[in-house]
Amino acid sequence: MNDAETAPAVDPDDSLTRRLEEEGEIAADYLEELLDIADLDGDIDIDVDHQRASVAIVTEDPSSRGLKRLVGADGEVLEALQELTRLAVQARTGERSRLMLDIAGYRAARRAELVEVANSAIASVRASGTKVALEAMNPFERKVIHDVVAAAGLVSDSEGEEPHRHVVIHPAGA
Repeated sequence: MNDAETAPAVDPDDSLTRRLEEEGEIAADYLEELLDIADLDGDIDIDVDHQRASVAIVTEDPSSRGLKRLVGADGEVLEALQELTRLAVQARTGERSRLMLDIAGYRAARRAELVEVANSAIASVRASGTKVALEAMNPFERKVIHDVVAAAGLVSDSEGEEPHRHVVIHPAGA
């Protein structure tokens, strides 16, 4: 028997999960330091969701304005903090991160809103038989729309350049 036959099989999903959990831990350390510097209260939840690390800063006080400042208008501050957190992870691991950051439930609430927007647009496309262009959205928002459209059996694509990039939903067979 050679070594290949006696060595336990390595599950590639297990290795990926470990790497993503490490990304989450690095991100959590970075964000804890940020919260300390800003003198803000919040707990950090780490998860692996859709093959990417997911980190959320949560609070028991939903009326807390501190964390909402970290979200900013239309999530702009959240997007910037996500990029900074991804860079902090990359600096430690040497690999690009696709980590998702949520603060005070903003992304979860926004996802629910976007599902409604997508379903309304899908109904419009089906009723009219013509394509519908949505407002400009960031990559997270476009991904949510694309997922809902695909689940409905229609086709969508992104058009335009940032920051005006938007989703266009096409009728079936178009």
